[in-house]
Amino acid sequence: MTGRIVTGAHYGLRDWLAQRITAVIMAVYTIIAVSVLLSGHPITYAVWRDLFAQGWMRVATLLFMASLAWHAWVGVRDILMDYIQPAGLRLTLEVGVLLTIAAYVGWTIQILWR
Repeated sequence: MTGRIVTGAHYGLRDWLAQRITAVIMAVYTIIAVSVLLSGHPITYAVWRDLFAQGWMRVATLLFMASLAWHAWVGVRDILMDYIQPAGLRLTLEVGVLLTIAAYVGWTIQILWR
């Protein structure tokens, strides 16, 4: 009889579903953004400012960024769990990735609401 070695934290279905949901959110936002950009109006600073002055666009952009952050975290974490064997190195890389993603989300919030 062989012993089964359990690794990871059994994220399977939850992460699979998270990847799909965040991908759909990002796809919908991309369709909206492309349709706005291709609407025929020349994209000037004033048009861009007026677009992001609307609350729904700011919220949609923040939702897109949060979805992108979660999507990226799940993917990078899985890659690190699969390919980085030393636990200390893996933890260091995971913390670095989390801090970087958090910085990008914070930067997005600062840009949208300053």
